[in-house]
Amino acid sequence: MTESGRPSNQLLQALDADEFALLQPHLSTAALARATILGEQGTAQKHVYFPHDGAVSLTVNLAEGQTIAVALLGRDSVIGGGATLADGRATTDTAVLFPCTVSVIELAALRDVADRRARFRRLIVRHEQALLAHAQQSLLCNTLHPVEARLSRWLLRARDLYDRETLPLTQELLAQMIGVRRNAVSIVAHTLQQSGIIRYSRGQIEIVDTEALAATSCGCHDAVKTQYERLLKAEP
Repeated sequence: MTESGRPSNQLLQALDADEFALLQPHLSTAALARATILGEQGTAQKHVYFPHDGAVSLTVNLAEGQTIAVALLGRDSVIGGGATLADGRATTDTAVLFPCTVSVIELAALRDVADRRARFRRLIVRHEQALLAHAQQSLLCNTLHPVEARLSRWLLRARDLYDRETLPLTQELLAQMIGVRRNAVSIVAHTLQQSGIIRYSRGQIEIVDTEALAATSCGCHDAVKTQYERLLKAEP
């Protein structure tokens, strides 16, 4: 909880007193372990989650059997919020990447508040715009940029959300996140470690030099960050 008495999720923090008072009786708190499934593509979304910390990955499955991450979300996001505006079905597979605490609400209760409060509904719409921009930027990055830049961008986003220098990540998971083969991640991780930018041990990556990591990244990290700040901090 923050000094305001609200959870540290930025969307909950952005609500006015009346909006939060409508939501609060329906919110419960849960601690979620790594790999907890929050939604599966095409299935009905029953709950919506407001992360306080940690990170949640959104992935899509391609016809060829490949899985690619389209977004990495945390305390600046709401998981499943778009279901309040559409048919209630998940558009991605959603799983906990880093352990997190979340505020949970039933979809029906959140939809009721969105129907009653136009300002709150606009906040959800703006978040979905930010999420779409995030996914589009990820697609652009994975299509055009070299593996080193993509890996660096992804590590910076993970650090922003987890708020720690040491990230519990395997090379296999990193390969899935940026849509490449594991050996490509191994080669790039070795190069970054030799340069003193990261320190890699089995199942963990420590960011040693954040500025140097940012220098090896593309502009996609800053672009996504700017979109979230612009859309979520503007007056609804």
